[in-house]
Amino acid sequence: MKVATLFWKAREPVFFTLFVIALSFAFSANAAAPQVRTQGPGFYRVMLGDYEITALLDGTHPFPIDSVMTYVSKEDVQRDLARDDLTVPVQGSINAFLINTGTKLILIDTGAGVLYGDCCGHLLENLRAAGYEPDEVDEVLLTHLHKDHVGGIILGTKMAFPNAVLRTSQTEADYWLNSANKATAPAFLSSFFDSAIACVAPYQAAGRFVPFAANQRLEPGITAIATPGHTPGHTAYLIQSSSQTLLVWGDMIHVASIQLQNPTASVEYDTDAIAAQRSRRTMLALAASKHYMVAAAHIAFPGLGHVRANGNTYDWIPVNYDADPAKNEAPTVKKSSP
Repeated sequence: MKVATLFWKAREPVFFTLFVIALSFAFSANAAAPQVRTQGPGFYRVMLGDYEITALLDGTHPFPIDSVMTYVSKEDVQRDLARDDLTVPVQGSINAFLINTGTKLILIDTGAGVLYGDCCGHLLENLRAAGYEPDEVDEVLLTHLHKDHVGGIILGTKMAFPNAVLRTSQTEADYWLNSANKATAPAFLSSFFDSAIACVAPYQAAGRFVPFAANQRLEPGITAIATPGHTPGHTAYLIQSSSQTLLVWGDMIHVASIQLQNPTASVEYDTDAIAAQRSRRTMLALAASKHYMVAAAHIAFPGLGHVRANGNTYDWIPVNYDADPAKNEAPTVKKSSP
């Protein structure tokens, strides 16, 4: 049938309807797919000798660089951000790290839970996406008791990790779990004391809160290193297996673009900025000189990489992406008792 005839018949009601339907199918075939605008599950796995390391994302939030950075000029901040093609506000990652030793499952830091709002609190769903359950965690080690590290240890008023022993340094516990210390702390940190006390409480009640002294070997292959400054008892953890080493350094770096270029740059959340600068320089020099892998709480997820000395500054080298960490067979963890 000729096109002219089809067009003529299309003026009749029935044919017109069919003609419109046919045209709609023809044009809809080329319509764009809807945007999804979500990320995949936030976990990433690497092997460290015989240990399996899983980075877990609790979420990201806009870090207020322009108002919280200290010991650095606004001009230097703008220059360093521009060099890395970043603008304010920069999204800051909140990362935690799960260590499967083969006999124990140890979580270092727990994210913010509900304390930072809707941006965060995704650690448990990402833990499950990574193949683990909260009741399988044997120990939770905290680098410090700030909200974005301690908030994820509870669900409501209950333990999020019911079979785990909770540990942090005794110095850290003595400071944040004593509400009397609020009187000498900056006012904006007042709620940090309340959050720390509330989060730790169910573990204390269950006899599962066990602080440790500074610079202690906590487990085979796991050593606590005192890194005071950001908080009084801030702690890094050295994880060692089969001659390989991971330095889990907590909040040594908040904004890599700025503080790797200028390790003096600090944040107003530091309890003692001078001590924090000293700890930062020590950890950067240690990681660079020993070629340790680093697990960083606030460097872009997964927060795993190396630091390289570059004169008086440092470069961050993310781990080379490995799509198949299972090629080095990971150990299985024992199941906790219900």
